[in-house]
Amino acid sequence: MSRPEAPTLRELAVQALSSVEHGYDLLAPKFDHTPYRTPRPVLDAVTSALLPLGPFEAGLDLCCGTGAGLDVLARVCRTSVTGVDFSAGMLEVARRPARPAGPARSWVRADARALPFTEAFDLVVSFGAFGHFLPRELPGLFAQVYAALRPGGRFAFPLGAPPRPGSRAYWALLGFDTAMRVRNAVWRPPFVMYYRTFRLGDVRRELTRAGFLVDLHPLPGLGRRPDGAPRARLVTARRP
Repeated sequence: MSRPEAPTLRELAVQALSSVEHGYDLLAPKFDHTPYRTPRPVLDAVTSALLPLGPFEAGLDLCCGTGAGLDVLARVCRTSVTGVDFSAGMLEVARRPARPAGPARSWVRADARALPFTEAFDLVVSFGAFGHFLPRELPGLFAQVYAALRPGGRFAFPLGAPPRPGSRAYWALLGFDTAMRVRNAVWRPPFVMYYRTFRLGDVRRELTRAGFLVDLHPLPGLGRRPDGAPRARLVTARRP
């Protein structure tokens, strides 16, 4: 992140020592110039996987940040798309760009664990946000999404395959999570962001307990591992 528009190391440090909400408020003006924004290949791969499952009418981007996922929804939803996030700073940035013609767009500030919607959407998507939720919070989070969906609606999100134990990516993620746990043990308020807590087996079990019917769709555009397995899948959970 050496580009002039990217956040400095000092700015990232200040963010990391803040609460999650305030930290993202601080980072918001430069967020789209960081590696944290969902890459275009991921957005395109998810769009390609969702198109055969639609069309959908109303869509929700859960924890929308600066709005990258709304572009996916705009391509698969016909009437309206909504972004929800609890960071006012991120929503302010999401509202700025002029948008092409398409479904109506709106933004709502709310906590994903207390969504102000009931049977309002046919599709809910989320990108890169689940590291901000502890495993014990998943049942409540999934219950909120279930309630926000209309019968027959789908909850969809990409999930990458875990790195091979001993690989560089494995040690990088382990080191990051360890550093965050140490930070949260010695500093308040906590900043919850753990990359190794959202595991497919646990996620599938909790989605099923919430009442969803769960399917997995390979995302071939994101490549395959050496053993031939896809590097990422789209998890789709349908409300009966």
